[in-house]
Amino acid sequence: MANEATSQPKQTALVTGASAGIGKELAQLFAADGHDVVLVARSENKLEELAAELTKAYGVKAHVIAADLGDRAAPAAVVEQVRVRGLTVDLLVNNAGFGSNGAFLDLDLKRELEMIDVNVRSLVELTHQLARPMRARGFGRVMNIASTAGFQPGPYMATYYATKAFVVSFTEALAYELEGTGVSVTCYCPGATATEFATTAGNDKTRLFQRSGVAGAKEVAADAYRAMMKGQILSIHGALNWIGMQSVRFAPRAVLRSVVAGLNRAVS
Repeated sequence: MANEATSQPKQTALVTGASAGIGKELAQLFAADGHDVVLVARSENKLEELAAELTKAYGVKAHVIAADLGDRAAPAAVVEQVRVRGLTVDLLVNNAGFGSNGAFLDLDLKRELEMIDVNVRSLVELTHQLARPMRARGFGRVMNIASTAGFQPGPYMATYYATKAFVVSFTEALAYELEGTGVSVTCYCPGATATEFATTAGNDKTRLFQRSGVAGAKEVAADAYRAMMKGQILSIHGALNWIGMQSVRFAPRAVLRSVVAGLNRAVS
C-alpha cells in the first residue's frame, strides 16, 4: 500500500518483530514504497519467506537477521550484522514485544523479566545504536510501537502495561531532544489489535479482545506508517482510542484500575 511517502528517495528500514502482525505489515509498506528492508525476528523461516515475497513483489533488497531480542546479547548482534553487511539504517521501527496475562505474583518471573528485555531494553539499545548515526547524518526516522496500555495501570497485565508506559515516556523525551537534528521520533499507540500478540499473551479471551471494534494489523500498520512519515511525535490509533486516552486524564485512579482489571480478565 503505497502512500504519500513514495516521493522520498530510497532508504533502508529496519523493523523488529517483522515476521507477523503489525511488523510484517509495516515491512510490506516500506517495500511497497521502494525502500529496502532489514527484517528482524526470532523465526528465520518466516523472515526468509517474507523477504522473498517483498523482493519479488517490489524489487527491493530484503535482509534477514534472525534474533531473539529477549537475549540481552541480541541487540548488539543485530547492530553488528547491520555493520558487517554494509547497511545504513535510515528508518528504525521498534515493534517487537509481547505480553502476559494473569496476577503478577502467579506468573513466571523469568518470562516477565524477558518481557522487559524485549519491550524496553532492546528498544533502548537499538535506538541508541542506530539513531546516533542518523543524527550524525542529519536525517532519519525512528518509530517505537507503544500502546494505549501505556497511559494507565494494567492489573492482570501489570508488567506489559508498565513497559509500554516506559516506551511512551522515553520516546516523547527523545523526540524533544532530537528537535532540529533532522531525525524524527514517533511514539505510536495502537489499542487492541487482532494479531498473534493476544494469543501469545493469553489474553485473547479477555473482555478487551472479545469486545467489538478490535482493529486489524493492516489498518493499524497503515496508520502508524503515515504517522512516522509525517514525523508525528505521539499518535494514537483511532478516534475511540484517542477519546479513551483523554478520559484517562480525568478518571479517578481507583475507578481506572478497576475498569482496566475488568477488561483484562478472561471472559468466563
